[in-house]
Amino acid sequence: MTGQAQTPLLDQVPEPSALRQLPRSSLRQIADELRQETINAVSVTGGHLGAGLGVVELTVAIHYVFNTPVDRLIWDVGHQAYPHKILTGRRDRIRTLRQGGGLSGFTKRAESEYDPFGAAHSSTSISAGLGFAVARDLKGGSNHVVCVIGDGAMSAGMAYEAMNNAGARKERLIVILNDNDMSIAPPVGAMSAYLPRLISSKEYRGLRKIGKRLTSVMPRFLKERARRAEHYARGLAVGGTLFDELGFYYVGPIDGHNLDHLIPVLENVRDMKNGPVLIHAVTKKGKGYAPAEASADKYHGVVKFNVLTGEQTKSSAKAPSYTKVFAEALIAEAERDDRIVAITAAMPSGTGLDLFEKRFPDRCFDVGIAEQHGVTFAAGLAAEGLKPFATIYSTFLQRAYDQVVHDVAIQGLPVRFAMDRAGLVGADGPTHAGSFDLAYLGTLPGFVIMAPSDEVELTHMVATAAAIDDRPSAVRYPRGEGIGLERPKVGTPLEIGKGRIIREGTSIALLNLGTRMQQCLLAAEKLSAYGLSATVADARFAKPLDHDLVRRLAREHEVLITVEEGAIGGFGAHVMQFLALAGLLDHGLKIRPMTLPDRFIDQDSPEKMYEIAGLDAKSIVETALNALGREREAALSNIA
Repeated sequence: MTGQAQTPLLDQVPEPSALRQLPRSSLRQIADELRQETINAVSVTGGHLGAGLGVVELTVAIHYVFNTPVDRLIWDVGHQAYPHKILTGRRDRIRTLRQGGGLSGFTKRAESEYDPFGAAHSSTSISAGLGFAVARDLKGGSNHVVCVIGDGAMSAGMAYEAMNNAGARKERLIVILNDNDMSIAPPVGAMSAYLPRLISSKEYRGLRKIGKRLTSVMPRFLKERARRAEHYARGLAVGGTLFDELGFYYVGPIDGHNLDHLIPVLENVRDMKNGPVLIHAVTKKGKGYAPAEASADKYHGVVKFNVLTGEQTKSSAKAPSYTKVFAEALIAEAERDDRIVAITAAMPSGTGLDLFEKRFPDRCFDVGIAEQHGVTFAAGLAAEGLKPFATIYSTFLQRAYDQVVHDVAIQGLPVRFAMDRAGLVGADGPTHAGSFDLAYLGTLPGFVIMAPSDEVELTHMVATAAAIDDRPSAVRYPRGEGIGLERPKVGTPLEIGKGRIIREGTSIALLNLGTRMQQCLLAAEKLSAYGLSATVADARFAKPLDHDLVRRLAREHEVLITVEEGAIGGFGAHVMQFLALAGLLDHGLKIRPMTLPDRFIDQDSPEKMYEIAGLDAKSIVETALNALGREREAALSNIA
């Protein structure tokens, strides 16, 4: 006789208030349905799967015990927030995740009152949570603040800076360490459930207070020994001495997938009145979906996949990605020069350095989510004569700007920055866009800054960076595939600060930096239909600028348009500065810089995002026509 199918419960939970009306015995079914809904949704949209599956029970337990959104729930990074989004009124839109006009792949304040703080970069939750807790107390509030931070995010110094401050201040703050990899102290046996529940209980904390009162009348040397004995005994039982020393009341480790263990501990901690608490929950990344459990690295971020088999949709791209082109070019250089080493900040596969590490395991260094340390570490390597390539996403290098300035640029050390994900990145949206590196590096004296127009140029620029041994340098390149050009195995170093002419024309000059080159060439073809002859030039270098090339373009054309995949204040600003100081703006030259607009652009396909940004061929044509006073034709072009 077959058992009767369970009635779906998740349909009855449009938001957490409905979850809190259910009996505790129903939560296991809710968690199972939530896990399946997460898998099904991400199979359609792609995204970050493994992290979310690992916190399903934790998500259910937190929303069940705490009165969200009045109680603030702050997720670190945001990779693990998909189940949270499903439970907080966004289930009907979950299949728009990371799509144009859809839900963000991370927490986002503008999206829901259940997202009190936006996240995407790592290790921010405790700092933000302390801000919420202090603001609550200053306003006379009584709500709880709960921060969920993964063990990977604990490799960043910012998390410890926040804990040190929180531990000293003593505000009521709850931090949940989601330990899905480090396994600081894995929970084993019945005692692993009993001890955390005991030390978080009101009775234990009451007994502890009595003990403190007794020791207060003891002689000083006995008081200190009693304090140490209790602290040491509790540390032996459950670990956590590091967090205790930082001023947190440590509870754990507990099984993060066992609701019968989680909920009593969360309830006990919720009822504590003072001070910061850290709950150590041990989870498994990809929990409940066999393909993700078996290959956590491959299921951290996924494209669309078959739910039954776990097989991910293969890319139809014929050309290799810029990431792979960079990695292969760096390997080729390293085979010829044993001084070349590579550094990544917890992104070996994302930056292509997993390939480099396979070839040179002793010359590749993963510093964890610690970009500040990674940059200064690279500076130390360079100071001793090695050739470090600090291979860090453009958006993540922002986290180490002071180190770039102080430890690299001021000292003139030849650290080579390889900045993947330059420009707009598609589904990850504005938090991961490499929009600002041209501006923030371009201000630094002595820097060489390069941007390839295609994969062949990237190969040459890696060779150029390897050859620069007297100052810092950077090469920025986008996410996604090249244009399919055959490239040499080993690049040829370029002449520093020299660009090139790709197409000769007479009336309009398009000076491009980066991979908008194909759009510039397409725009030149379209302009010819209007009787306008266009020169297309590849700047190659944002710094040092090719003054001869810019001077020629300015003198020989009526209109000069700069095109770059970066924010205002970057390459175009350097061109205009030179033109102004050289007096080349005094003779009627019409210059039009085309940059990313002065706003953040939400996730969409990269092509659509560049169209929105006004950096496609159509927008280039419109800019040229407007510069010549041919607004009517520009308007017609826009309609077409």
